[in-house]
Amino acid sequence: MEQKINLEKDLFTPLTEEEKKVDVIVRPSIGYWKDAWNRLKSNKMALISLIAIIVIVAASILIPMTSSFSYSETSLGTANLSPSSEHWFGTDQLGRDIFVRVFYGARYSLIIGIAAAIINLFIGVLYGGISGFSGGRVDNILMRIVDVLYSIPLTIYVIILMAILNKPGSGGSGLSTIVLALSISYWIGMARIVRGDVLQLKQQEFVLAAKALGASNTRILIRHLIPNCIGSIMVTMTLLIPQAIFTEAFLSFIGLGLIPPKASLGTLANEAMKAIYQYPYQLLFPSLMICLIILAFNLFGDGLSDALDPKNKR
Repeated sequence: MEQKINLEKDLFTPLTEEEKKVDVIVRPSIGYWKDAWNRLKSNKMALISLIAIIVIVAASILIPMTSSFSYSETSLGTANLSPSSEHWFGTDQLGRDIFVRVFYGARYSLIIGIAAAIINLFIGVLYGGISGFSGGRVDNILMRIVDVLYSIPLTIYVIILMAILNKPGSGGSGLSTIVLALSISYWIGMARIVRGDVLQLKQQEFVLAAKALGASNTRILIRHLIPNCIGSIMVTMTLLIPQAIFTEAFLSFIGLGLIPPKASLGTLANEAMKAIYQYPYQLLFPSLMICLIILAFNLFGDGLSDALDPKNKR
């Protein structure tokens, strides 16, 4: 039999107006990427670095195209001129405007760095993702290969590859040769970072749910695990670009650079070393551009790392 319970009205107290507002959403929900962008904007140094990168990229495209001076046209009558209102950075030993050549060289340095980083992105992400998701013997074999490659400085790999690809009589090394040499060796760091993230993520419940729904291993890796590593991947790629630019500048400095009249910042520095004591400004401006590009990418990478870290969410 049902029992009737008599409840006294005195046992209940009506909610106050403040208590009724407890469930009201005061702050709208913010997505992950919007929240990361808000944190990135609050980091002034990272924002300034991003603006500097955009300005350098735009200048490297527009200045060589719009300038009245050519990056390759020689004029011995205007050779080795000091910086002036006409030639802001002076001229080199062949009378070419250094201001135009610095931004022209920055264009090729950025192309090489970004292209190498994108290729390394695909190689490193797939290699590290397969290693971490497979586990067991496959992971052990793949990571021992990485350990062997990682034990030797990457610059040595690049120099050996450049020496092999740049055979005598080939007329020098080209843009594709440098990108290929950097791409073969610079994916190791990306692979190790992605593997570590995948090892943690594959133990999560959403992976178990995907398996229960019949998703294949390839789909789980590509559609679920790798997208959840996007924060680490973006930060690593951002820091990989200045590393590739510096390596390219080093290769060009030792004579394994682009085919003349094409020039990168490292090539300009190599040419300026011949008259460093007589005309130090010819080395100063390309070196400053290399430092500015590397510093901007590194500061932006640090700020991006903080912005994409969920622990920093307020």
